[in-house]
Amino acid sequence: MSEKKKSVLFICLGNICRSPMAEGVFLNMLKEKKLTGQWEVDSAALGSWHVGNGPDSRTMKTLEKHGLIDYKHRARTLCDEDYTKYDVIFGMDDDNMSELAERKPKKSTTRLEMLGEYDPEGERVIRDPYYDTRGDMSGFEKVYEQCVRCCKAFLDKS
Repeated sequence: MSEKKKSVLFICLGNICRSPMAEGVFLNMLKEKKLTGQWEVDSAALGSWHVGNGPDSRTMKTLEKHGLIDYKHRARTLCDEDYTKYDVIFGMDDDNMSELAERKPKKSTTRLEMLGEYDPEGERVIRDPYYDTRGDMSGFEKVYEQCVRCCKAFLDKS
């Protein structure tokens, strides 16, 4: 009998910056550790503005800069089924966490956690870089670094 896969869902406001960055980072870590078949990983949005679109070009440039060249994703919104499908749903900031808790159906079996709580450097909030100046990549680089630290710490505890 095969063991049930562990599962995580990363959430942010539009599913084009932070949550796909975290998903891409986590998938890459699983690939490096040869654990891909043991996990189900996805990301989604709280809002529907970008549904069907790929990640922000700055997200992709940041991932590619760090060697993650095969990541593909299309934005989707969080749905009620996600609250029973995933072991953990990660939010990126306090507003994400409030909305996740507010939307949580009674039948939910998932744990709601803030990804930044796993940061060994103690940076709880993963700030949305979407509205940064278009040429400024520093916010996306910071999100990447935070995702690497947090995902590694979470995976080490899993």
